[in-house]
Amino acid sequence: MSSGTVLPVAVPAAVIGAASFGMASAIQHRVTKQVPQVATFSPRMLWDLVRKPIWVLSIGTVIIGLSLQVVALAFGPLVLVQPLLVTSVLFGAGFAAWLAGRRMDLVLALGALSCAGGLAAFLLLARPSGQGSEFTGEPVVPLALGMALLVVLSLLAARWLPGEFGVVGLAVATGVFYGVTAGLMRVVAGQFRAGGIVEPFGHWTLYVVCVIGPMGFLLSQQTFQRGRLMSPSLAVITTVDPLVSAAIGVSWLGERIESSPAILAGEVVAAALIVGGIAVLAQRSEQIGRELTEREGTESWG
Repeated sequence: MSSGTVLPVAVPAAVIGAASFGMASAIQHRVTKQVPQVATFSPRMLWDLVRKPIWVLSIGTVIIGLSLQVVALAFGPLVLVQPLLVTSVLFGAGFAAWLAGRRMDLVLALGALSCAGGLAAFLLLARPSGQGSEFTGEPVVPLALGMALLVVLSLLAARWLPGEFGVVGLAVATGVFYGVTAGLMRVVAGQFRAGGIVEPFGHWTLYVVCVIGPMGFLLSQQTFQRGRLMSPSLAVITTVDPLVSAAIGVSWLGERIESSPAILAGEVVAAALIVGGIAVLAQRSEQIGRELTEREGTESWG
C-alpha cells in the first residue's frame, strides 16, 4: 500500500485518537473531585466513580481512543503515530479549560507543548525499531528494580512535597505503571500469537499485567483528583509512559534505537525540553492554584 493511501488513514486516526484521550482525561480530572479522597491505591474510589455516568462515558472515550490508536498503527509507522498521539496533552488542556468555563492559559499551553514536542523529537530521533515480543535482552531484574525504586521515590515525593509538585510525583508513578503495562502487553501478545489463547496463562507476564494495569489506572484517577489543574498530570503521564516502554523494549525485548553521538546529543536536548515543560507546568499550576484559593477565600468573605 502506498503512502498516499496510508497517511490519510493513519494521521486522522491518530489525531482523533489523541483528542479522545484528551477529552477523557479532562472529564476524569473534573469528576474525580466529586468523590471523597481515599488512600493511595484504594479501590473504593472506583466504586464511587462508577456511579457517575459522565465518568463511565469517559471510559468509553478511552476505548475509542485506543481503537483509533490501533488503526493508526496499522496504517502508519510508530515514529509518525506516537508523536501525533502525544498531542493528547494539548487537547486535554483545551478541553479542561472549556469544561471549567475559562480561557486556555498560554503558559500552561507552552509547557504542554514543550513536553509533547520534546517527546515527539525524542521518538523521531531514536527511531525505535524491531518487533520484540520475547525476553531476549538484558536480565529483567536490574531494570525492574530501577523502575520499582522510581515508583517508591515518586510516591514518597507525592506524600511529602506540597501542591502541584507532589502531584507530579503521583503522575511519574502512574506513567511508570502504564509504561510497564504497555511493554509487558507486547510480550503477552507475542505469546498469544505463538501458542493461541491458552499460551499466555502459562507465563508470569499476564498476571503481572493484570495487577500493574489496574493499579496504574487507579493511580491516574487519584492523580487527577489531587491536582488543581490537569495539564501537569497528563503531560507527565503521557511523557513517562512511552519512555518506560522504550526502556523495556530496548533492555528486555531486544529492540533498537539510534545511538550515534549526534543522535544522543539531540535526545539530550529533547529530554531537556521535556523536563523544562514539566517544571513550567508544575510552577504555573501552583501559581494558578494559589490564585484560585485566594479568590475562593475572598468570595466566601464577600
